[in-house]
Amino acid sequence: MKISIFGESHGPVIGINIKNPPPGILIDDDFIREELKRRAPKADGLSTARVEADLFEFVSGVFNKRTTGAPIVGIIRNTNTISGDYERTKDLMRPSHADFVAHEKFLGFNDYRGGGHFSGRLTAAWVLGGAVAKLVLKEKGIYVGAHIKSIYDVEDLSFNPCGEDRELFEALRKKDFPVLDDGAGEKMKQRIRQAKDDLDSIGGVIECMGINIPLGLGGYDLDSCEGVIARYMFAIGAVKGIEFGLGFGFKNLKGSEANDAFYMDDGVVRTKTNNNGGINGGFTNSMPVIFRVVVKPTPSIYKEQDTINIKTRENAKLQIKGRHDPCIAHRAVPVIESAFALALCELLY
Repeated sequence: MKISIFGESHGPVIGINIKNPPPGILIDDDFIREELKRRAPKADGLSTARVEADLFEFVSGVFNKRTTGAPIVGIIRNTNTISGDYERTKDLMRPSHADFVAHEKFLGFNDYRGGGHFSGRLTAAWVLGGAVAKLVLKEKGIYVGAHIKSIYDVEDLSFNPCGEDRELFEALRKKDFPVLDDGAGEKMKQRIRQAKDDLDSIGGVIECMGINIPLGLGGYDLDSCEGVIARYMFAIGAVKGIEFGLGFGFKNLKGSEANDAFYMDDGVVRTKTNNNGGINGGFTNSMPVIFRVVVKPTPSIYKEQDTINIKTRENAKLQIKGRHDPCIAHRAVPVIESAFALALCELLY
C-alpha cells in the first residue's frame, strides 16, 4: 500500500492516491472529518488566518462506504485562496522555503502561489489518507498516537516508552492542543504568541507511538522499518530530523545501560526497557514503536529578511504578506500520526 500526494496550495484541489489498499475496509466519514478538523487552524491566535472547509470526496476506490481494493483517490477542494499576496514578491525567494530550489529545478514553471506543491496546505491530503490508514490499522488492533513534546524551550512530559493505552491516544486526539501536561501546554502557547508578536516563528518536537504492532514488520537494509518510517516523515516539508527510542541519547550510555533486556510475560517475549524504540535490525520486535521528529520554524515570517531577486539575480530585501503560522508544530501532530499510519500500512501490505 503506497501513496502519492497531488495538488498545489492555490490550485483547485489537493489530494492523495492510495495504491493497493485492502478491500472491505469500512470508511467512517465522521472519523475522517474529525481528523481533518484536528489539523485545521483554530480561532485562538496561534495559527494562520486561512480557514478552509476541508470537505473531502473519494472519487475512486470506495463503494457503498467500503474500500473496493482499487486505488483510493481522495480530494479536498481549495476554497479560500488569496493569490494576489504572492504576485508582488514572486521573484523574491523566501529564505529556507522551497521557492529557490523549485524555481531552479523546474525552470521557473513552478506554481509559486502559496508555495505551490511545497505548501503546508497539502498536509490536509496527508491527514485524509492517514485517516483511511488508521481505519485499516484499526481492523488489526493497531493504534497510533502523538503529542507535542516541545515547542521552543518548553518541554512536555514523555510517553512511557514501554507502551501507553489506546485511551490516552484518544484523549490527546480530543485536545485542541495535544500535550500530556496542560501546564506546559499553556507555556507553549505563550511562546507561540510571543513569536507572533515579534513577527517571527518557532519550531518544536512531536513524539509519536504505535501500539500492538506485530513482530517482524520491516526488511533488510534500505527496506528497514526505520527507513520506511523516516521516508514518510521527511516527505513532510517541515520535518528536519527523526530519532527512534533513545535516539541521540545513546551517546551518553554504556551497552549495559542501553540494552533492552528480554523477559517472558505470560508466554510472550517482551523487553524491560524500550530504548531501541520497538525496532531491532530493521524489524519491529513487538514492543511499541516510538520516535520523535523535529519540525522547523515556519520559514514564512513577517520580519524583513535578506534574500535575492531571482529574476534580476541581485540582492534584495523581503517582507512578506499572506497568511502564515507562527508555529506549525501543534497543527502537525495529526499529520505526523497520519504519515506514521500510512508507513505502517506500506509495511503491512
